[in-house]
Amino acid sequence: MSEVLSPPVRSTRPRQAAAGTAGVAYASSYTALAREIKAQRLLERRPGSYIVRSSVLVVLFAVAVTLLITLGHTWWQLLVAVGFAALFTQAAFLAHDSAHKQIFTSGPRGETVSRVLANLVVGLSYGWWMNKHSRHHANPNTLGRDNDIVAGAVVFVPEDAAARTGFTRWLTARQGYYFIPILLFAGLDLHVSAIKAVAGTEPVPHRLQEGVLIAVRLIGFAALVVLLLGPGLGSAFMAVQIGAFGLYMGGTFALNHTGMPLIGHDQKVDYLRRQVLTSRNIAGGWPMEKLMGGLNYQIEHHLFPNMPSANLHRARRIVRPYCEELGVAYAEHTFPQAWRGVLCYLHRVGIGHLDPFDCPAARAFRTA
Repeated sequence: MSEVLSPPVRSTRPRQAAAGTAGVAYASSYTALAREIKAQRLLERRPGSYIVRSSVLVVLFAVAVTLLITLGHTWWQLLVAVGFAALFTQAAFLAHDSAHKQIFTSGPRGETVSRVLANLVVGLSYGWWMNKHSRHHANPNTLGRDNDIVAGAVVFVPEDAAARTGFTRWLTARQGYYFIPILLFAGLDLHVSAIKAVAGTEPVPHRLQEGVLIAVRLIGFAALVVLLLGPGLGSAFMAVQIGAFGLYMGGTFALNHTGMPLIGHDQKVDYLRRQVLTSRNIAGGWPMEKLMGGLNYQIEHHLFPNMPSANLHRARRIVRPYCEELGVAYAEHTFPQAWRGVLCYLHRVGIGHLDPFDCPAARAFRTA
């Protein structure tokens, strides 16, 4: 049975690795890899690639705005809404890269670009996201430390599912079925979280600036759409745009770590194994790289967060054989395989069962 059909709910690999060899040897394994990556100049900035990427995005935004204005009152505008959702997601990918100092060597300059892109273009709070994302990178899939696996509408940890009772337990048992539909609300949740962050007590640098930018984006864009299309079609446009945005964003990030091994709060795992064992790459070459903003190379991104996304595919040629040499599992799946792995894992967590064939995705993808 393939690993993607039966990913471990709790991997013992990190514990065994941590107990097997001295910490100094583990640290040196990453040092040797980093030395080779630097020798290949893969950490150097790629301004040309980001200029092209940003220019294409600006042109596509101009086309989308032109279509919104000129098409008039027609249901074809809902396709334009899907286009805006894709463009907002791509802008979020750029904000992500800038926050990781992939675009600029200057931290303040990268923060400024990320703040403008996230708040004014996408409608997300950069300060709120940065706090959350930094903790995730430091401790991916680590119990009690990674907020991305905290239980909510979806439960990622078996113990959290077992603790639920009544209706929430009944609902959690079916999360493998409703996970993709619920992603349609992920965009709305991100916007609401941004508003709560800048309006609440959570520490958000430049709170007033972020609040103004988010207000301009969320209120201004919705007002423009309703003004041009009327309340009925305008509301439908916004619903489709926010739903498609959530599906695109949520679907991209869900594939990165969901269903990969979990690390106990007190487990000692070296940096290389912590990042590699908890991450999943998505195969597909150049098209998948553009679709996911380079995040399909999640292993390389987690090992070298400030590496320009245009260099990640080159880093993969070094990282994968290096991991094989060390005996560290390197997960790379196709897009359908990754989704099957995610849905089967969530279903098994929800029902408290480890049989991968008792899974809606496994049945849907089974060929024999």
